Amino acid sequence: MLILVKGAGDLATGTAVRLHRAGFQVVMTEVAQPTAVRRTVAFSQCMYDGQTTVEGITARRAADRTQVKAILAAGEIPVLEDPQAAILAQLPFMVVVDAILAKKNLGTTISDAPIVLALGPGFTAGGDCHGVVETKRGHDLGRLILEGSAIPNTGVPGDVGGYTKERIIRAPADGPFEPVAQIGQQVSLGDVVARVNGLPVTAQLTGVVRGMLPAGTPVTAGMKAGDIDPRCEVRHCFTVSDKARAIGGGVLEGILYFGRRLHLWND
Repeated sequence: MLILVKGAGDLATGTAVRLHRAGFQVVMTEVAQPTAVRRTVAFSQCMYDGQTTVEGITARRAADRTQVKAILAAGEIPVLEDPQAAILAQLPFMVVVDAILAKKNLGTTISDAPIVLALGPGFTAGGDCHGVVETKRGHDLGRLILEGSAIPNTGVPGDVGGYTKERIIRAPADGPFEPVAQIGQQVSLGDVVARVNGLPVTAQLTGVVRGMLPAGTPVTAGMKAGDIDPRCEVRHCFTVSDKARAIGGGVLEGILYFGRRLHLWND
């Protein structure tokens, strides 16, 4: 079974890791300059480096369908610069997973594949997709929704270690992003962790930098540019998160649930 995952950020990557380990062939699409802050665990980093490995699984940038097939044959995950998902018309995908996390539907339809799943708000199960997976931290994280939609976006990050919005590093102005701290580095409350046009960004808590945009990334005022984890576990910076694993489990459940209904395999 061939699966298309639209988006290759950290949550999409956690999903792809679970699907790949479950034996599915996964193809991912991305924009030319992705802005995933947790880039040490995001296959979107292929857009910059050509290839990246997360938890022993390698993804490689692909230019076209021929390269996609070659990368799949090598047991790896191809990532295409293909924001419109044109590859969907070129290969026999049985599943499409919209993991862009745009908080709205950017063009996915329920007719894109026999099974269409979507992550987070902006989608209605039974309308523009078959199933929605909840992405908000809490009791329903990772739940497969068969009717209705995910919890609407509140604009407030989920609670991690007792902190919510304090965890997020945001750009203070428009301009090129200049990181001062690095992913995996421990910082203290008040430390300067980045600058934009000479304006400092300070840590709002003590913890480990878990995500940070690369140097030179164009940012706008208020844009998420990194995050700090108050749990201070450096290994968390380089492994798929609990949230991504839960979401990936919901996607896997959705594929098995709808696949059985479509008689793609026996009970």
